[in-house]
Formats: sequence, C-alpha cells, structure tokens
Amino acid sequence: MGLHETPQANRVHIGFFGRRNAGKSSLLNAVTGQDLAVVSEVKGTTTDPVYKAMELLPLGPVLIIDTPGIDDEGGLGELRVRKARQVLNKTDVAVLVVDAAEEGRSAGNDGLFPPERELTDIFRAKNVPFIIAWNKTDALSAENRPPAASVSIAVSAKTGFNIKELKERIATLTVTGDTKLRIVGDLLHPSDFAILVTPIDKAAPKGRLILPQQQTIRDILEADAAAVVVKEHELRDTLQNLVKKPALVITDSQVFAKVSADVPADVPLTSFSILFARYKGTLETSVRGVLPLDTLKTGDRVLVCEGCTHHRQCDDIGTVKLPRWIKNYTGTEPEFSFCSGGDFPDDLSAYRMVIHCGGCMLNEREMNYRQRCAGDQHIPFTNYGIVIAHIQGILRRSIALFPSIVSVLEKE
Repeated sequence: MGLHETPQANRVHIGFFGRRNAGKSSLLNAVTGQDLAVVSEVKGTTTDPVYKAMELLPLGPVLIIDTPGIDDEGGLGELRVRKARQVLNKTDVAVLVVDAAEEGRSAGNDGLFPPERELTDIFRAKNVPFIIAWNKTDALSAENRPPAASVSIAVSAKTGFNIKELKERIATLTVTGDTKLRIVGDLLHPSDFAILVTPIDKAAPKGRLILPQQQTIRDILEADAAAVVVKEHELRDTLQNLVKKPALVITDSQVFAKVSADVPADVPLTSFSILFARYKGTLETSVRGVLPLDTLKTGDRVLVCEGCTHHRQCDDIGTVKLPRWIKNYTGTEPEFSFCSGGDFPDDLSAYRMVIHCGGCMLNEREMNYRQRCAGDQHIPFTNYGIVIAHIQGILRRSIALFPSIVSVLEKE
C-alpha cells in the first residue's frame, strides 16, 4: 500500500446484499461509475464477496463489497451465503438490493420476500444502517414504482434513475471520523515529540514500514508534534543525545522488554498494539482478557488471530514467538490454533482464550464484533501487545497513560 492511500480499515465499508439476480452487481457498477463487478443474467454469478477500495463522492474513501446472493442453493450455496453474512460484521452501511419488477413481489405487507426480510432483521440486530434499493424500476410504470420512504428508494441501474440520490442517501447513513478517537494525537501537544521504536519487520514489504507505524506517524504529524523513528538498538543513544525529554515512547511489542529497560521511568511508554486496541475500542476488554493467562493449563486451547494474511516468516510473531513465550511463562503446554484474514470462527467454545493482533487491517466494527463474539461466549479476548507486556511484567507501565484502564487491573 502506498503512503498516499487511505488504509482499508479507515474506509467506510459499504456492502451490497440481496437475492440472486436482483441486480446487485449492476447497481454497484452504477453507483461507482465503474465496471467493478461481473454482470450476467445467470443466477449466482457473484460467488464470493468482492472488495474494491475507491473514492466515492460525496463520501470520500470507501470499500465497496459485492456479496453472493442470500438465496443461493446447495452445499456450495450455503457456504456462499455464510460468507455474505460474515461481510455484515465489517459493514458500516448496507444496501439491500431488491428486484422491484420480480413476479410475486406483493408477498408480505412490506413487499419483501422472506430472505430479504430476514436480512433487514439482521441489519437491525447488528445496528448496521441500511437502505433498501428497489432496483429495475425501469420495467415498471411510474405509478407502480415503490414509493420513497425513510429506508428505501426506487432506482434503476439500467437507466441511472435515482443513482445520485442513492449515493446521497448512503452518505447520510455514514459516520465520519470527526469525533473518532485518535491513535495517539490526543495524547500529544504541539511541539511535543514522540519516539517510535520500529524494528525492521521481516513480514513488511521491502522498503516500507508496517501499517500501524505509518498510521501512527501520520497521526503524530496531524497533532503538530514530531516523530523520531529509531530501531531498538539506537534507542538508548537517541535518548541520551536529546536535549528535550520525549512526551512518549511507542514501541513494537516484540522488543518491549529491551525498550522498557532503556526508557527512563519518568517517560511514558506504550506499544503500537496497545494504542490500536484503544483506537478500535477493545483496550479494556483486552486488559481483562490477559489475566486468565496466569491460570492456563496444559491442553487448554488458545486461538491466535491475525486480521491480515501475510507470508509467514520462520520466526513469525503469531505462530512462533507468542506460543513460545506463553509456554515459557506458564510452564505449561497449551494447544494453539491459528486464523487469519476474515476467517474468524463463530463458535469459540472450544478455546480457553483468544489472542488477537492489533487489528490495523480491520475496521472498528469488525474488531468490536470479534470482541463481542468472544464476550457472548464468555471467552477471554486480548491482544499480542498486552500479552507480551503482561509476560514481561510491564503491563501496568504500558497502560499508565490510561488511568481508567489501570483501574481494571486494580479491581481484578
């Protein structure tokens, strides 16, 4: 990803849902003004969710998601339907596309067929803002078109009827980041500077920093503060050469112990992982969720999750380092399972705890869904950085910037 691009997790996620052949792909193409999705008269042309990052006026950076038909059939169809429903966990705004000209459309007092009505119930249950787009109205006379309503609009992907109005309606359902918590900018004042300790991550593309580091640097600059970026072995000399004490030191969790030893006690210290847990709204839950690590037993199953999919290195943090550190800390032999990308299991009952990455590639809605999914099943949920800080005995120091979170430890 180039530095000029908006990260996927920070884009408004707009999902298009509906039955097969309702015209989801055609409407998506009309809304975006591009041929993003394959259009065909054959039912079930869209077999997997299709994602496209783009700029969409008047919204700005968005991620458009085209989903398989919710009435797909057979074993493979059920899998496609499940994938379509999983998209809802990351959807900020849903568009339910309905074929207004379909025979039998009068069924039900709202004009929706049962699968469509079920979807609107799911939207409401998950608090996903949605609009019903009555498509193919070009095949209907003006008097037979569905009337405009607060949650619906008559459109035609074929003629462009009401497409502009649909985009404006979608825009009114989105919530932009004006009041959103900052990654770190709210912890800094103009002219402050923060030191970022960034080991060169083997998993990052050559010549680039990993995404959390990029985003944190940008947020520091937007706070009119300065970012000093060093590797872990240069930190001590950098601190000694500074004429002004840094307002904050932020480190990659993998070198937490060394950085904590090098940073004076009167300088606040935290990690990228902890900052992103706060940014995604999962910090308090993650701090509570790390405490069961102390009672982990041999044979307990631990699920380790990454929000992205990347090439595994020989000493990968999620699949190699964390399991090794946990075994050494607990003196036990837990069983570790791993998932990445969108493959987060719905049933977590087999696991003693869930340890998640910082979630830089996942939007806030999906991270909150994963947290709630664990909470509903009474499974502790924590993250990489908090586990590492806890194992190394520096968790309290690493969250000292957030007194309300420190109080969680004091209550336990």
